[in-house]
Amino acid sequence: MAMILYHGEPNGPSLAVLAALGESGVDAQCRRIDLLAGARHTLPDVTEPLARDMGVEGEGPVLVVDGEAMTESVFIAQFLDESGANTLQPKDAYAHWQMLMWCRRITERCAPAAAFLGCKASAQPVLAGMDEAAFTALSTTIASEDLRARWTAVRAGNFPDEQLADSVTKVTDAAKKVEDQLADGREWLMGDLTIADFETYGWLAGMVDLVPDAFAGKDRLSGWLARVAARPSVQAALARASVPNPQSSWAPGPEINRWG
Repeated sequence: MAMILYHGEPNGPSLAVLAALGESGVDAQCRRIDLLAGARHTLPDVTEPLARDMGVEGEGPVLVVDGEAMTESVFIAQFLDESGANTLQPKDAYAHWQMLMWCRRITERCAPAAAFLGCKASAQPVLAGMDEAAFTALSTTIASEDLRARWTAVRAGNFPDEQLADSVTKVTDAAKKVEDQLADGREWLMGDLTIADFETYGWLAGMVDLVPDAFAGKDRLSGWLARVAARPSVQAALARASVPNPQSSWAPGPEINRWG
């Protein structure tokens, strides 16, 4: 079974999946792609593109297994874990449910907010400076109408104040949730190290500079961020960066939840 992992800079969902790959021990060929150049939409090895084209995560990593595209970082991480060391998911059914519910909260509430704020800070100037013809050519490769609309909004600088405020609130809520989860002295979010730690870290680490108030005074959160960053799998992921500060690399992410 041949596996190729296409990923962006080690931030957000790409970081989460690269870390899970490192923990799994699975042999996959890693290929970094320029997400802001639209490279995700023209991958050469995909014969079954539905998941790539219609995934809800936005510009996340793509794992290609024998020609079939797999997307959504939590699902990819599960696949890699179960294909390898199988250490990142609780064996107890209830604990496994808790981990998945935690990940769902992060991917549905924190991830869209983080991507929105991150794109305003770093992706918008890049896309705004792109030649109109080049952007049109790029956008025509994006099969999802919703995702194409997010690219267009970022390029246009369409970041409504209400959504910006809501995004800050959701990042702040996620930071508090981590702080509270660690109150009993545990080192990792679920007790043992799981996919939830990498998924949460991937979306929150890049928010420390953008929403500093969300992290102020949260010593348990700060300690957890440091522990995740120190994992060899995360260090190996960060070593794949092509830029000095990969945590400031963003591309259009999940659609903001319309129902709060």
